[in-house]
Amino acid sequence: MASHDREISQAITRIALAGDGAVLGLGLAVIAARTWFKFHSHSKALQSIQYTPVSHIADLRSLLPPPQDYGGDSGNRTSDPEQAEPLVIVRGKVQPTASVENGGRIEGEGVLTTHNSGDKAVIFEKTQTCLYNEWRGLFGWTADWRVLFGGSLKEQVTTSVRKVPFVLVENDGLQNLNFVHINLDESRHKLPLITVYHHLHPVQASPYTVFQAIFGRGYPVGLLDEEKILPPGKVITATGQLYLSHDGHPAIKSCKWLPYFLSDLTKDQLVEDITIGKAVLFWSGVVLSTAAVVVLSYAAFRNWHRWKEWRRQRQARQPREDPPASNAAEDESGNVPDGELCVVCLMRRRRSAFIPCGHHVCCSRCAQLVERDSNPKCPVCRQNVRNSVRIYDS
Repeated sequence: MASHDREISQAITRIALAGDGAVLGLGLAVIAARTWFKFHSHSKALQSIQYTPVSHIADLRSLLPPPQDYGGDSGNRTSDPEQAEPLVIVRGKVQPTASVENGGRIEGEGVLTTHNSGDKAVIFEKTQTCLYNEWRGLFGWTADWRVLFGGSLKEQVTTSVRKVPFVLVENDGLQNLNFVHINLDESRHKLPLITVYHHLHPVQASPYTVFQAIFGRGYPVGLLDEEKILPPGKVITATGQLYLSHDGHPAIKSCKWLPYFLSDLTKDQLVEDITIGKAVLFWSGVVLSTAAVVVLSYAAFRNWHRWKEWRRQRQARQPREDPPASNAAEDESGNVPDGELCVVCLMRRRRSAFIPCGHHVCCSRCAQLVERDSNPKCPVCRQNVRNSVRIYDS
C-alpha cells in the first residue's frame, strides 16, 4: 500500500475511534436515522400502492378533478395536492409521442437509434467505463486502500443519456387513441432499461504499464462500452401522480416518496418487492440503532471515568492549605503523643473523622487524600467514606 493511502486509512480509523468511539457511534446513529426515514417512506409507499387500483389508460381522464378545482379563479379550487394530482398505477406499452400523434403512419418516427446495435429506443443511455486492474506488486500491498478486498477497480465512468417524449398506450393489440404522457423531468428513479450492447475493448499494454504493475499501482486494462435502451413496444408499469398536460391529455410524473416510477413489475410484484425492502430496512434499523446505542454508551462511560480521573488528579495537584499557625507546632510529630498520630503519615496529629464510620484516625491532609481517591475507604475498617469532618480540641 502506498504511503498516502496508508495515511488516509489510518486517519479515517483515528477519526472513527476518536473520543473512545464517540464519532463512530454518532456516525452509526446518523445511518440508523436515515434507515428509519427510508423505512417510514417505504411504509407510506406500500400503503399507498396497496390501496391504489390499477387503472386503464382510457379511464384516467375521469380520475382528474374538474379544471376549476385546480386552476382558474374559481372559489371551489382544491387545496389538497393529493386530490388535484391523484396517485395512479397504469400498465401500458411504450410508444414515441410523435408516432402516436401522427397515428403511426410513419414507421420509426420520433425514436432514437443506438450507435452500435442499431436498435430503436425512446431512451438511450451509453456508459463508458475505464477498468483498472490492481496487483499487489513486488514490494507490498496494493496501492489503493479502497480495493484491499477486490481485484479490480472501476474509474472514470462517463454516462450520456438521450431521450425523446413518449407515452403509454393500452396493451390490447388494438389501434387505441387513448394514451398518457410520461414526464421524466424531475424523476431520479431507476429506469427499466434493457442492455443491448456490452463490449470490452482491451487496452494495449506499454512498458510504463509494467512498471506500474511492479510497484503495485493500478493500470488500465480495458474500456467497457455499454448501451441500454427503453425500446418502443415494451410493456411497463407507471406509478406516479396524474395531472393534465398543456395539450389537454393526461400525464404522469414521478413521486419523490415512492421507490418506483417506471418498472417492469406488476402491481403485485411491486407490493411484494416493497414489503421485502421494508423488512430489510426495519431489521437494519434495529441493528444499527442497537450498535449506535452500545457504542455511544461505551464512549460515554469511558469519557465519564476519564473526566472523573482528570478531576481527581487536578484536585490532587492543587496546593493544599497549610494548617493555622496556632496549630502548626501542635501538629508536629515531636509534640504529638504516639496514640494521637495519624495512622497514614505517622507525623501529624489526628484531626479528622470519617463519615459514616466515625473513625478519628487521620490528620486533615491525609483525610483529604483519602477523600480524593477514586474509591475512598476508611484506613481502619475499610468502609466506604463519603466525606470527613475536622475535629477541634476544646
